Amino acid sequence: MVSREVESKFEIGEGFTMPEFDGLPGVAGVAEPQIHSLDAIYFDTDDLRLLAHGVTLRRRTGGSDAGWHLKLPEAAVAATRERQEVRLPIGRTRTVPAALARQVAVYARGEALVPVVRLRTRRVERPVLASDGRVLAEIAEDEVSASAPSANGAQTSVSAWSELEVELVEGPGEVLAAISERVVRAGALPSASPSKVSRALSDRLDLLGRGPGSGSVANGRPILPERSAGAVVLAHLAEHVRRLQANDPLVRADEHDAVHQMRVATRRLRSALATFRPLFDRDVTDPLREELQWLAGVLGAARDAEVIRDRLRHLVDAEPGDLVLGPVQARIITTMGTRYRRAHATVLSELDGRRYFDLLEALDRLVDQPAVTEVAAGKADKVLLPLVAKSWKKMKRLHRAAQQLQRSAEDADRAEHLDHPHGLPPGSLVDVTGQSAADLALHELRKAAKRARYAGEAVAARYGKDARRWAGAMEAIQETLGGHQDTVVVRAQLRELAVAAHLDGESAFTYGRLHALEQARAGSTVRDYRPDWKRATQPALHRWLRT
Repeated sequence: MVSREVESKFEIGEGFTMPEFDGLPGVAGVAEPQIHSLDAIYFDTDDLRLLAHGVTLRRRTGGSDAGWHLKLPEAAVAATRERQEVRLPIGRTRTVPAALARQVAVYARGEALVPVVRLRTRRVERPVLASDGRVLAEIAEDEVSASAPSANGAQTSVSAWSELEVELVEGPGEVLAAISERVVRAGALPSASPSKVSRALSDRLDLLGRGPGSGSVANGRPILPERSAGAVVLAHLAEHVRRLQANDPLVRADEHDAVHQMRVATRRLRSALATFRPLFDRDVTDPLREELQWLAGVLGAARDAEVIRDRLRHLVDAEPGDLVLGPVQARIITTMGTRYRRAHATVLSELDGRRYFDLLEALDRLVDQPAVTEVAAGKADKVLLPLVAKSWKKMKRLHRAAQQLQRSAEDADRAEHLDHPHGLPPGSLVDVTGQSAADLALHELRKAAKRARYAGEAVAARYGKDARRWAGAMEAIQETLGGHQDTVVVRAQLRELAVAAHLDGESAFTYGRLHALEQARAGSTVRDYRPDWKRATQPALHRWLRT
């Protein structure tokens, strides 16, 4: 079961008295308090990697929600629109369930999950009710004692304290705010710790360099002005590091579109490190770009199998029934399904490997202790805009080269048609695999358009709608030419399927027909790209780059 937790935490002293909640908007009263004895064992790596990333994993007995609880950081939740808390039944085992271990593998990174602290809590729980009996919120007054496992397996007392939690159940945010205001007026203080376990292990976190001060200036993090070039780019990099890590458990669970989203985050990181190369020490970022390219390639095989499978099935579904000869759909499903499963198995193997874990560590360092150059401290306008503009200049060069190759191919094609009036001769504009020099040039232009789009989106937080409009124009070119590249890949796959069908004694007619349709589609995408390019060259679209 998954849920989203919305709560506020407070520290309370011995003299704290719970206030009355009469008169709060929508609140009819508070039910009789219920007393629970809770016993929770928290799991982490020996060096507390989960806590360092804002993740808590526990097995708790007592109360109304006994079981395994995994709480994910808000940043990871926002990155994937997933839920913040995952719950599983308590079960009979005291080892972490495999489903939860997969969820946190991106943070544990190969290290064993072991008990790190035990929290015993005496909880007095007060349900806050609406007039219709609904529970709007729950106020929990906790007396907590913490102990840690010692070398001989015994528990050693660490600390004890009292705190207050106010958690929304069915009420609106205004109820949480009103209750919180009232308990503060009664003497409660907003908690300095995000969780009980963080408070219990605060000394250990600090000793390991994973406390609130880790990654700070004192630990070598550079001081960058808020609106500097480096601050803008680092915020973008941090967002996509979070997206990559947040999609890791979804890929492991084979969730729909997870491979694609993780691959996109990987490519955006690599693209940003290329576009904004002068801001960083290349001895650090060049190897990192190579590793990101490796990861994108690992994910790419599974993603390509998905894309090709879906495209081929759509093509067959669109055909009249009398033109589909033989078990075409079944062959596509079997062939591409097998290819995807093998590719996904390879992804899972690599995600559990040291190379991937080392990449994750390097990405964390990139965000927390970036190796920046003096350029990063410069003003965003002076540093970033020329680099974004440079990506457009590269597109223009590739566009001219692609146009020249396309004209040459069309001229050659027309000349060959004069000699072969009944059809295209072998080796004409497009060969049997769908590749040509013009195709390759358009593919390079598509990749450049994607990098330019990513560059615009990377600075959109600073330059707003101008950057987003510019990036949108680049995206239109990327998407149109992406359709062209899809036809190249699909045609190659159709040829493979046709050969396999022929060797098995099946008709290859439908595969050949679909190949011809995709070849025609390739020509139309080239024509569609021209108006996209014309819109992208409008001077007004680029004016912001000359700020």
